[in-house]
Amino acid sequence: MQHVTLKQLRFFRAVAAHLSFSKAAKELHLTQPAVSMQVRQLQDAVGLPLFEQVGRRIALTEAGRELAHYAAAVTDLLREARETLDAMKGVTGGVLRIGAVSTAKYFAPRLFAEFARERPGVAIKFTVGNREEMVRQLAENETDLVIMGRPPRELETIAEPFARHPLGIVASTAHPLAKAKRIPFKRLAGEPFLIREQGSGTRASMERVFQERGESYRPLMEVSSNETIKQAVIAGMGLAFLSLHTVGLELQTRRLALLDVVGLPLVRDWYVIHRKDKRLLPAALAFREFLLRDGSGLIERATGIAGTGMLRARRRVS
Repeated sequence: MQHVTLKQLRFFRAVAAHLSFSKAAKELHLTQPAVSMQVRQLQDAVGLPLFEQVGRRIALTEAGRELAHYAAAVTDLLREARETLDAMKGVTGGVLRIGAVSTAKYFAPRLFAEFARERPGVAIKFTVGNREEMVRQLAENETDLVIMGRPPRELETIAEPFARHPLGIVASTAHPLAKAKRIPFKRLAGEPFLIREQGSGTRASMERVFQERGESYRPLMEVSSNETIKQAVIAGMGLAFLSLHTVGLELQTRRLALLDVVGLPLVRDWYVIHRKDKRLLPAALAFREFLLRDGSGLIERATGIAGTGMLRARRRVS
């Protein structure tokens, strides 16, 4: 390993992340042959195959998975060193790696736009996925901060609430329950529901709510997209339990109705989370402080949904 170069490790990490030489080359702004050559030289130095062909795709070998872990650690340490030294020089830039559960993508652009006005030199790398994907990114140190609705128990993290997060049941405005008042939970038992996939925080919250009330629901269709669920509900296919931050526009334009179910909306928190052993660099620290200071108000303005009470949302559909 004494002949391995940092360039080889950086190129290998990109290929390992994408499991594609062409995508890695695009990320690195290089040609595919240049990336392939560096990875081949690394493989020769290691003396073990790092990738294997599986059908038409490539996959990491056992040696490749091990080396990918160390390559990530080395390149992350170099990035931290560079940004720390830049901060000592008075440089206010840096790279912010931020992840968020898919529900948060409805307000994240507003947060980034406002933060960019304060810190125009910071480059933002934003990834979106379900809760399981975001926990994996935290575990593998692929992101600095994550925005999600429920801190993971699988990892030691520091989780700080910065905004309220209401969840409720929505229906087509033509649904018989759309204008009903004080709907008992048991009334929902026979209604068809469009539900998020396993691994989604919204799905977990929904299952917990029904379980706590001793009621069941009838799943009609499982969908991994909030947008698809909204369109299906608008079309009258059934009901959906969703974050109200995903349906602000539809409630304002009366394409959806928020059902007046006893005990709902359920109000939780949005958290900004990082690994407990993670040393946050200046860009990540600045964004964390920004969220704790301004996040709640910006989310309300971005979605039109107040964090508690939901009075504004209900008035718009009444």
